[in-house]
Amino acid sequence: MTADDLIDAVRDDQQTELSRLGSSKTLYADTRGEMEPDAIHAAAAAREAAAVDTFGAWADDESDDSAADLFADAADEASERLGDTDPADCAFHMHDELDGLDATVERLGGLVGWTLVDKKVKEQLTGFFTGQADPQTASTYRSAGSEIEALREDAADLLDDICDGEDDWDAAEGAAVDVVAAAYDDYVETLEELGVNPKDVC
Repeated sequence: MTADDLIDAVRDDQQTELSRLGSSKTLYADTRGEMEPDAIHAAAAAREAAAVDTFGAWADDESDDSAADLFADAADEASERLGDTDPADCAFHMHDELDGLDATVERLGGLVGWTLVDKKVKEQLTGFFTGQADPQTASTYRSAGSEIEALREDAADLLDDICDGEDDWDAAEGAAVDVVAAAYDDYVETLEELGVNPKDVC
């Protein structure tokens, strides 16, 4: 297996989940139905704050130097995107899943899963502010999405270097799938609490 194979396998396995996470209902869930710019920014900041905490913690206790550097970069980039925005009070099951990963290959797989979800969120943020006739903010989120794709490529390259045999690849793929699944479970639970059908993509 290669990292590209892994990414394809995760996308295939979680096709429906990623499709629904790529709908505008993700922002609706994140904001608890408050679909206005300030609430959208605060919810986006909450995702960045969670990424800072998770990947910063990984960087601090990671034994593989290359992986530690990558996790530190991921945390730094999320911190820059967070900036001075006050994050909403949100908890993400996806980060509970990520925080429980200890092995390097699992963390790299988890990071890949996180990028697959976060890129979908960035696309929705870009679309929302395009619809708000705010091209500057839309461009900012579009650039953030490009950063997430670059991070996925770096994680994939490192997986290709580190994975030694099918057990490693299976562990990485399993972690990625579990992260996407956790994000989807969060999405479904929140929308159902709000009285919204999570299965209709809009």
